[in-house]
Amino acid sequence: MLLRHVSITNTQSTNDCPETKTILSRPSPFPDNATMRELKDPNANTNGINGHIDTDHATSNMPDSSNAWSTSGSAAFDFRSDTVTSPTSSMLAATQHCTLLDDVFQEDQTTLSLESFIADLTGKETSLFVISGTMGNQLSVRTHLGGPPHSVIADARSHVLEWEAGGIASLSGAMPIPITPTNGHHITPADIETHTILSTDHHFAPTRLICLENTLGGTILPLKDCQEIAQWAHAQTPSIPLHLDGARLWEAVAAGAGSLKDYCACFDSVTMCFSKGLGAPIGSIICSTTTFINRARHLRKMLGGGLRQAGVITASARVSVDETFLGGKLSATHTRAREVADMWVTKGGKLAQPTETNMVWLDLSAINCSTEKLIEAGVKEGLKLLGGRVVVHYQVCDEAVKALGRVMDAILPTQSKEIGHVSDGVREKAKEVGDIDME
Repeated sequence: MLLRHVSITNTQSTNDCPETKTILSRPSPFPDNATMRELKDPNANTNGINGHIDTDHATSNMPDSSNAWSTSGSAAFDFRSDTVTSPTSSMLAATQHCTLLDDVFQEDQTTLSLESFIADLTGKETSLFVISGTMGNQLSVRTHLGGPPHSVIADARSHVLEWEAGGIASLSGAMPIPITPTNGHHITPADIETHTILSTDHHFAPTRLICLENTLGGTILPLKDCQEIAQWAHAQTPSIPLHLDGARLWEAVAAGAGSLKDYCACFDSVTMCFSKGLGAPIGSIICSTTTFINRARHLRKMLGGGLRQAGVITASARVSVDETFLGGKLSATHTRAREVADMWVTKGGKLAQPTETNMVWLDLSAINCSTEKLIEAGVKEGLKLLGGRVVVHYQVCDEAVKALGRVMDAILPTQSKEIGHVSDGVREKAKEVGDIDME
């Protein structure tokens, strides 16, 4: 099978500078008719075998400057979440040349290549693409658990408890046990040991799964704690499996907290998101053993998550890993987040928690500032904000950071500036922005 690489110019970098990335395709272990035609005819068009771009057609099909995929648009001024990034022109080009086979039949080369690639990155046997992080977490929980009675331990602030519509109880029949970290930062081995139900007394629901999250609210769960929790949990009788909601695990790795393989080695299953921080429009992935993924695939079908021509989604996911994670854009985002945090503190503000990755937590209560006031100040400067959590992503531009500084000046009493009259239009726009819940 032929290997291809193609250079793609992407104008959606953090500093608004064009960047050229090289994407190297991987040989697929699943040759199909198109592959066989290519072996017979080197000039045959394979329509993106392995999920990557045909060199002869990539440049001629790149979107023009008027295409929405070629600009970051409003995302450059949006601090609400790292889910607001715009898909890039290279993602569109990859999608134009992806395979269009059936993933329910496990025939789509673009999707199979992505799953194989992520499994290699994480050191797991295999992986499974899913539509969302919520689906990935809930499929993983359900796959780990047998039948009730059982309980699941998780951080009280975690996505799997707070943002997934009670899925642990409704989909797996499990009793969630929320833990508030005693150190105020992250769950420790001592927290886990204190709250795990090991008793065989029939009055209790024994703990059959531990769910951790990294990063959580932008803060990092240290690798050493993960390793100690895993060692203790796996030593119990019966062994207690661990699942990691690693939607933003990329951020912890980019911050130097540990390697992807070292973190994933602590857990029996891991979910990671392509649309948070990395910039893909859709999708997450579950990484685990072959046996586990086969069961999760079965449950994914039961929940309506089986996809047909999945390549139109997974092609962008692969580009997001290549360009944003492996391309080093997350580290630059962390630097910018620290600049925002320093700007706030220099102007007299306080942080609600430390800035460890891409999230800056402004302590609004310390300056008696309401969320509504902050959002309205942001709207006047052309920004989208959502309370004290300021999320920096790689498409945030320099002008947005300057505008954010002016918002800080407007709300901080130390700057002696007033927002002034807020028109009905600004107030309505602020309400529209603030009414949206962001993960």
